[in-house]
Amino acid sequence: MDTLHTLFYFIVAIAVLVAFHEFGHFWVARKVGVKVIRFSIGFGKPLLAWRKSAEDTEFVIAAVPLGGYVKMVDEREEAVKEADLPFAFNRQPLWARTAVVAAGPLFNLLLAVLLFWAVLVIGEVGVKPLIGGVEPGSLAEQAGLIKGEEIVAINEKTTPTWIETFDVLLSAAIVGQREISITTKSADDSRQTHILQLTDQDAATPEGLHKRLGLKPWSPKIKPVVGKLMEDGVAKQAGLQTGDLLVNADGVDISDWQQWVDYVQARPEIAINLTIERSGVRSLLSLTPRREQQKDGTSIGKIGAGVETPQDVLDSLLVKHSLSPLDAVPAAFERTWFYAVNTLKMMGKMLVGSASVENLSGPISIAQYAGQSADMGLTAFLKFLGLVSVSLGVLNLLPVPVLDGGHLLFFAVEAVKGSPVPEKLQIYFQQVGMVLLMLLMALAMFLDIDRLFQ
Repeated sequence: MDTLHTLFYFIVAIAVLVAFHEFGHFWVARKVGVKVIRFSIGFGKPLLAWRKSAEDTEFVIAAVPLGGYVKMVDEREEAVKEADLPFAFNRQPLWARTAVVAAGPLFNLLLAVLLFWAVLVIGEVGVKPLIGGVEPGSLAEQAGLIKGEEIVAINEKTTPTWIETFDVLLSAAIVGQREISITTKSADDSRQTHILQLTDQDAATPEGLHKRLGLKPWSPKIKPVVGKLMEDGVAKQAGLQTGDLLVNADGVDISDWQQWVDYVQARPEIAINLTIERSGVRSLLSLTPRREQQKDGTSIGKIGAGVETPQDVLDSLLVKHSLSPLDAVPAAFERTWFYAVNTLKMMGKMLVGSASVENLSGPISIAQYAGQSADMGLTAFLKFLGLVSVSLGVLNLLPVPVLDGGHLLFFAVEAVKGSPVPEKLQIYFQQVGMVLLMLLMALAMFLDIDRLFQ
């Protein structure tokens, strides 16, 4: 069921992003007078196809939902009827061809603006970025951050939730910023500015930075009552049920849920004798946490159980951040610009080797993120779509043959020299670009599979 859930939202995400991208090409092509033969979502055998008449555009939904294309009348691809020659793509002026090609990635960036606007208007619910602890010797301690402070901004960008805080912080670090300004607020409402100093090693991967940062979110002491249980988790298999009160483990009294989490994580594959209370009756059971390998090589124990959090505790932790429809417009453009610039910087860092290629995500990772964000709610899924749409737009604008940016590069050369780049030369560079793109996809897929086994 989880796999079907993930697959469904992955297909929804890809369909939306590809449809908007290809619609950009299609809409501008029609506006500048280019005849469009086919508008396809997906590749391979058509599952659905329709058009008004033989002379109209054919709209297709194909079997492989990993992309799409717009096929236009073009003498370079096949013979064109004499009546259609004025509407051929290759016969259009340079400005028109440039507009058609650029429209796809630009529509992805426009879609990101719309999605981020919707997220800002609907509002994001998250945990307040209250500092619950600072590990000794960590980057956070060196920056002067202390327990009890609330982080209100990173590099003057407002961070109302922990997710936004870590998102902005990691983005700034990974794209090369080595001095990051953190604005905090104390209990008396006074504000302080801390400077976080980073090295290249600190910012090599998000996981490494998160560990070296040494920040612990504040959390209240929650009664150790079992809430959600994973179907294939150790806890459920051992007989734990929702509502069970955890009394002690191996004779050690359990006072709050975090104590239990720490106890379990420290004991991978070590049996724990647990005393529980259910409906006023105490009983004993035994469970052995599964070992889960972390990226830094360490292991932790996990049992597949979550805590039952009282509503008043949730209310004290959560905050909703939203803007009016008018105020959300510039904020959506700012957010899109922020992620686009950071995506471009990240690609540059990976190209020169100063950022790890482990930051690449392939189709498996994207599918997992799609399913996870959908589980978190509408705003989380819309934000996920916005982030991927930005990445898709920026990626397609890169001057790599095969991508839209490669065609734009050819057009730029044509504008300078006054004539098109020779077709044989274009084909050669497109073949090179295809090889590079396939290698990149293979690397992303390899990293995806490696993450699965981890």
